[in-house]
Amino acid sequence: MNWHGLATYQRNGNKHPGLVVNDTLYDLAQLAKACDVDPARVAGGIDALIADWAGSGPLVATLADRAAQLAASGRLAAVEGATYAVPYQPRRIFATASNFYEHADEMGTKLAARSESQPYIFMKAETSVVATGENVQMPPETSRLDWEVELGVVIGKTCRHVSVDDALSAIAAYTVFNDISARDLNRRTDYPFTHDWFRGKSFDTFGPMGPWLVPAGCIGDPQQLRMSLAVNGETMQDGSTSEMIFSVAEQIAYLSRILTLHPGDFIATGTPDGVGMGRGMYLKAGDRMVAHIENIGTIENTVVQESR
Repeated sequence: MNWHGLATYQRNGNKHPGLVVNDTLYDLAQLAKACDVDPARVAGGIDALIADWAGSGPLVATLADRAAQLAASGRLAAVEGATYAVPYQPRRIFATASNFYEHADEMGTKLAARSESQPYIFMKAETSVVATGENVQMPPETSRLDWEVELGVVIGKTCRHVSVDDALSAIAAYTVFNDISARDLNRRTDYPFTHDWFRGKSFDTFGPMGPWLVPAGCIGDPQQLRMSLAVNGETMQDGSTSEMIFSVAEQIAYLSRILTLHPGDFIATGTPDGVGMGRGMYLKAGDRMVAHIENIGTIENTVVQESR
């Protein structure tokens, strides 16, 4: 299978589904037509493809295998002058907290032995998602804005009580995610419940994602991917998904014991050490973040002060 990424691109104010092959963006409908496939099969966009991934995944892979040859023969033109939008709209966002030992240590989090614990998962608002190139707005309520590069997992089939051994088969694709966090809003003193991750992580623009979705078949082992994040050109995080406490498969299996996972559900699987809180530094207006995951891609976002 040729490496490819499912993208939503924007040009002249309109959004279109696209396919990235060999660093080149093609319009998905035009590619389908060049392959004598009814363009209506991809006209619903990336969300519709994810919703029917069992049928659309093999079709997308076939289109990706033919794209370069069609382009070389002049039957398919690359898309020029476009920007990337959010690749798809997550149905729900689940996020796994303290899933790297060194990150837990830098945050002062005391963990039980792995044999005595399970993944700790919270929910983040799906409205927090923004595309690469878009601004992250710093709300006036926070002075401790922080970054977290994470491997994003897109569920591609309905599953309940899935085993760890079968869990990876539920994945449609992977992407890069930056779990922006207002550290000073993650805690509160007005209730006996001291942690409030939903509030500290769910503001609009607190979920940069993209630049595209890479189908699971293009990623050999999701537990062997380098991941990094730089702020203003300085590397802050440099880790690997191999360092996760609970693997991607274990997280999916755990969630599926609680509820039914559906196509389009999204899991942010945890971040390595190197976040701002661990360094005693935080984001400010004008800071530029670049988050990268091996074999997936890179997203860039700039912090701006929100005005009301």
